[in-house]
Amino acid sequence: MKKLILILSVLAGACLPLMQVNAEEQTPVYELRIYTTHPGKMPNLLARFKNHTCKLFERHGMVNVGYWVPADKKDSNKLYYMLKHESRAAAEASWKAFGADPEWIKVSTESEAKGKIVAGVESTFLTSTEFSALK
Repeated sequence: MKKLILILSVLAGACLPLMQVNAEEQTPVYELRIYTTHPGKMPNLLARFKNHTCKLFERHGMVNVGYWVPADKKDSNKLYYMLKHESRAAAEASWKAFGADPEWIKVSTESEAKGKIVAGVESTFLTSTEFSALK
């Protein structure tokens, strides 16, 4: 019996790291994205998000948390927004599906008929702290 308990303990100890990795893979993550627009293109970007992009994100499993523009004029060409994903793996799958979505391809092409809207994109993945209101 002691031998069986020892074997089970060793097996459990060996599986613990695997269980922790799997738990981390399933941990919700937030993605902070910052888009910099070309001069004069912020109204185009905001319209595209309002009329199309937000709905497409939801279709592909991304949760729209919020969208912000700077209160100060110095960064008036930036859009800040946050998405929630079930996990990093889910985020990767969602972005891949979004990029291949025929509706997104059409919207993107039509909205940029008179020139590119976005000059640059920054993305940072974040996890909630234990005291965060967002979990």
